[in-house]
Amino acid sequence: MSEDQTMSAEEFQNQYFNDDSLEDNMAFDLESGLLGEDDQFANLHAELEEAREQLVSIRDFIRFSVTQLRNYDVVVAQGTTDEFAEASAIVLHSLSLDWSANEQILDCRLTTSEKQLVLSLLEERIAERKPLSYLINLSYFCDLPFYVDERVLIPRSPIAELIRQQFHPYFEVNELAKPLGTSPNEQGVAFYDHGLDVKQLSQPERILDMCTGSGCIAIALATRFVDALVDAVDIDKGALEVAMVNVDHHDLGHQVNVIESDLFAKIPAENQYELIVTNPPYVDAAIMADLPPEFLYEPEHALAAGQDGLDLVHRILFEAPDYLSPEGLLICEVGDSEWALKQAYPEIQLDWLKFAHGGHGVFAITYDELMTHRQLFASYVQLLDSIQ
Repeated sequence: MSEDQTMSAEEFQNQYFNDDSLEDNMAFDLESGLLGEDDQFANLHAELEEAREQLVSIRDFIRFSVTQLRNYDVVVAQGTTDEFAEASAIVLHSLSLDWSANEQILDCRLTTSEKQLVLSLLEERIAERKPLSYLINLSYFCDLPFYVDERVLIPRSPIAELIRQQFHPYFEVNELAKPLGTSPNEQGVAFYDHGLDVKQLSQPERILDMCTGSGCIAIALATRFVDALVDAVDIDKGALEVAMVNVDHHDLGHQVNVIESDLFAKIPAENQYELIVTNPPYVDAAIMADLPPEFLYEPEHALAAGQDGLDLVHRILFEAPDYLSPEGLLICEVGDSEWALKQAYPEIQLDWLKFAHGGHGVFAITYDELMTHRQLFASYVQLLDSIQ
């Protein structure tokens, strides 16, 4: 979707809840299809046609979709890494059903037109290798729906776990916090130990989401910290258009402020945040050169961050203490560039966090630690400036 085709929140609502728009978008002719008979998918038409004739239930089509995703080496790594979850989303979304449909509905039979919708979406996913979230303009983060298109990354950060628990035990929690673990006696739920220091500080009043993209982290933060003001910052105008759609859709314009800025450049110095969360571009040059086709649909500037993936991270670490309150916390995701960051700052014992449901490359650092090591961060920023 180009910038002059920006989808409004009302249009997103219509697409998300309206069966007619889904049918208009996904009704392809399987006989003509997307695939030529001379390409590597020559057998797919026959397999889809056989499925339409012989498969019956939702369960059948989920199982069939898993098989096809695996047979054609479709990369499932954006939003989920589980082929079953991806297949379920393809089938259930095509049928306008909740993606977490319970067991009772899985044996329901599909009509001919419903089969067509499911198989058409599956065919497009395999043929184009375009991520499912871009095909349907929908992704979930922290159990919330978000509009997405090729202007933004598909939400998939493990930071969602921290948000659900309101960053326990660094901050005090309330009834909106969602424990993720089990208590020692395994009889009740307990807060998962991500590795944050025990501070029990008052809930943050101001929060910054740096490099907000679709706005998913900022919006999720706003729904867990309902009394906090959240600034959502990004340099990219297209991404901010998407973020504003999502802010509008979740009716959070009173709480989430969208700001166009190159990192901290346009943020007033008097803004002091108790919590800064950032998921900046962090993919290094070697990985960028070897990305699978699905990732090439995502905006390159939202992934690539120099030779070691840390160009923006160095600047964030250097500049953040000017905007972080003395009792504040910075949470930063660097993914597979974790090793490079450890090599860059061997003197610093960063707090690398653990996750209940998978994920890595996220660290926490306090205001005091940022100030203690500020000269080291400054040295890297100066080096980057000399190279550019």
